Amino acid sequence: MIEFLTNNFVPLLFGGLLVFLLSGFPVAFALAATGLFFGYIGMEIGLFPPNLFQALPLRVFGIMQNETLLAIPFFTLMGIILERSRMAEALLSTVAQVFGPVRGGLAVAVILVGALLAATTGVVAAAVISMGLISLPIMLRYGYNRTIAMGTITASGTLAQAIPPSLVLIVLADQMGRSVGDMYAGALVPGLMLVGLYLLFIAVVAIVLPRWVPALPQEARIYVEPSGASGHRSLLVLLAISALAGWLWSQNHEAIINPLIERQMAPGGDEVVIMSISVASVLALVLALLNRLFRLRLLSRLAEQVTFVLIPPLVLIFLVLGTIFLGVATPTEGGAMGALGALIMAASRRTLSLKLMNEALESTTKLSIFVLFILIGSTVFSFTFNAADGHVWVEHLFDKLPGGQMGFLLVVNFLVFILGMFIDFFEIAFIVVPLLVPVAQSLDINLIWFGVILAMNMQTSFLTPPFGFALFYLRSVAARQDYTDKVTGKLIPAVTTAQIYKGSIAFIVLQLIMVAVIMLNPGIVTGSLGAPVKVDNEAVQDLLRDMAPPSEGGGYGTEEEEQPAEEPSADELKPEAEEAAPAEVDPNKALQDALKPKN
Repeated sequence: MIEFLTNNFVPLLFGGLLVFLLSGFPVAFALAATGLFFGYIGMEIGLFPPNLFQALPLRVFGIMQNETLLAIPFFTLMGIILERSRMAEALLSTVAQVFGPVRGGLAVAVILVGALLAATTGVVAAAVISMGLISLPIMLRYGYNRTIAMGTITASGTLAQAIPPSLVLIVLADQMGRSVGDMYAGALVPGLMLVGLYLLFIAVVAIVLPRWVPALPQEARIYVEPSGASGHRSLLVLLAISALAGWLWSQNHEAIINPLIERQMAPGGDEVVIMSISVASVLALVLALLNRLFRLRLLSRLAEQVTFVLIPPLVLIFLVLGTIFLGVATPTEGGAMGALGALIMAASRRTLSLKLMNEALESTTKLSIFVLFILIGSTVFSFTFNAADGHVWVEHLFDKLPGGQMGFLLVVNFLVFILGMFIDFFEIAFIVVPLLVPVAQSLDINLIWFGVILAMNMQTSFLTPPFGFALFYLRSVAARQDYTDKVTGKLIPAVTTAQIYKGSIAFIVLQLIMVAVIMLNPGIVTGSLGAPVKVDNEAVQDLLRDMAPPSEGGGYGTEEEEQPAEEPSADELKPEAEEAAPAEVDPNKALQDALKPKN
């Protein structure tokens, strides 16, 4: 029996975890219980030393002192305050007026607002419920195809997992031992590309099946001028001026920013994009404020509404991400700044109240404790797993796969996709990812690239039955019975669960296409990270050898390195009067010079 347990300990460990999970235990306690139970068995059969868990308290305290994880409550608080201050309602109604006159305009508005909510709230439930309550009745009122309407709302809400500042990216960066800022930089372009893929899909539907995505009728447009004009011309002029300012900034970004932060290297492309959009957004807001303050009447009602509703959250997002990408602030400090900005925005909208603060703080505390307990449970589990050389067992599962890196990525993505149908993304991040990271490192896979692929894949877990949470969120707010629309007076049939599930299929395919694109083109992710620093290893070794303490024989370095010195020639012993005494070498400066990047 002891021999059987010893030879099959790791598979039994996973089997025990599965039994705990199926029994209904919360994931955090199931992880800890499995680790402690099998750790005790391993000590009893002599597989582990008796002091296996001696360092566990220090690991737990280390988790609680991890400043990177502080970004989670900060960004959560920022998102909840913005969501509870009814920002989503104002954004949806305004953006719908901008794109409503064209076919598919409402769907485009939902996707863009979903992306904006993803970058502010970062909470899938808040985004899906908000858009389900506000936009779904409008879509059904004006004859949108139900498959497109349901899929657009649920898929747009899940963008919170892929677009910075995503909580998933923070957790993945922590589990992979990588910088959160690098993870954000790597995920920014793929996240925006996914938004573009959604918009392209809606454009194709509008061309091929225009009846599925009708335009808003004239009577549904509320921000019109007294002359009857829509106001889009004024909005386009303001957009052109702001875009020109952003382009000019992008051309001079390095010359302006590098002296301010005393940086020598060229800025990353993501940093330039973020800061250029920030400048354009701030300029648009300033122009709108001047127009209203001095009553210039140069902007239409639509342009003013778009500016005052859309620009403040945009400025907040880009300033938070901009300071992180610039290196001025850590993700934790950026999250704190974002939470403060959200409070200021809520106060300016006169929606900040004691009740809102209590609700936001309570929700933030619950989510933070949830994440912390899962992390502690996974740490206990990893003690037993690593003690049993579980990482070696996992590596052996993948070392026979054909295809090298690509074969590993295909199998892992299939595994994560299937697991996403049944368990939450946090559980995947804390249980599965730590098992895969050593294998990825052994295959020389860039972990930032690997993390972005997993984040994009885990995004599908919100859309895949039977436990797609975004589907459940929309089901909770969609009409369960037929109702009469208050505006048109028409009878609107109830929304069925099958319609919600059917709507997610096309967007699941789009997300998987994006995963494949990232796998085949790693430069989409790694291109934003900059080139790795090349170090002159020989120079460093020579310098370290010179800095080594003298040996017993009076020389430096090891005995093997010491060679008998040759007798100097007479010419070498001649004094050089014209040469000055050599200056004393500073070892620290010499080491820094050796570590500088090579051209």
